[in-house]
Amino acid sequence: MIEIVNRPYATAFERHALANPEVLCLSADLTSSCEVNAFRDRHPGQFLSLGMAEQNMLSFAGGLALGGFRPFLHTFGVFLYRRPYDQLIASIAYPRRKVRLMGFLPGLTTPGGMTHQAIEDIAVMRSIPNMTILETGDATEVDCICAAADSIDGPVYCRVLRGAVPRLFDAPIRVGEMRVLAAGSDMLVVTSGITTEEALRARAALAGAGVSIRHLHLHTVKPFDGKALLDHIGSVRHGVITLENHVIDGGIGSLVAETMAEAGTGKRLIRLGLRDTFAHGGSRAYLMRHYGLDALALVRAVERLMGAEFGIDEADLAAARIEAVHSQLKAEAL
Repeated sequence: MIEIVNRPYATAFERHALANPEVLCLSADLTSSCEVNAFRDRHPGQFLSLGMAEQNMLSFAGGLALGGFRPFLHTFGVFLYRRPYDQLIASIAYPRRKVRLMGFLPGLTTPGGMTHQAIEDIAVMRSIPNMTILETGDATEVDCICAAADSIDGPVYCRVLRGAVPRLFDAPIRVGEMRVLAAGSDMLVVTSGITTEEALRARAALAGAGVSIRHLHLHTVKPFDGKALLDHIGSVRHGVITLENHVIDGGIGSLVAETMAEAGTGKRLIRLGLRDTFAHGGSRAYLMRHYGLDALALVRAVERLMGAEFGIDEADLAAARIEAVHSQLKAEAL
């Protein structure tokens, strides 16, 4: 039985901030939604509300960092780069300020539709010099995301899960590395964030069909260890599949494709994710099925790459499903 942890970020941030008094909690009027409302109430001296004014918040955070503080900015991911892009570049990225951008509701983890779904954030942040990108995939990674981000000498963007989050891993994030979850020899599957849980379900069903999957989980998107990836690619027979909670352009799929192309790797690659589209509103499970980001989509991609059919359907995958995922327990998603 997999443990479900309730609001791990709230606990993790308070623990980290109290141990580091130069850490400041900044909120853009989404304090409760980003799980720092209790911190605000208990530790008002380390909390600043900047209101619904993200451009000002990013410029203000750059000034705080210049003054020796380490501000953690809390809002939905879309509001950290779409509205305040110029301030993100000029006040934070260019001068390499130690600002920690904690972006909630990554990708399809909200039914809020286009205005709230950060589906191109990795593509944008990857292109910005000096920016580190981390993504949480389970409660253990949420537990340590503050410490991991705060270890970086420069700005960091984090895709953070909230609410009730399954615990899938035992070890904390090691920035710059990747988790090797399985060392199979048929196919390499690369996932991050919530898609890793889907890949675990698919992997179990595929193992029953005799398919050996090598599975990598990326919590560090930038910097990225391309050499390690190439070593894993060289260890499988049929090719690579990426599965991401993001558009396939500029995200994990592009990262893997670029690495393979520059090395002249001749193996096939299938990228699963949003394909040149915005997503509409709906539950996380519905959206992941509709846009082909779930376990069944991964199984079908493995079949295409191997040129075989294994007869796996949703009933076979249901036994491995973790029902109490965070987006279902926080249905309002705002």
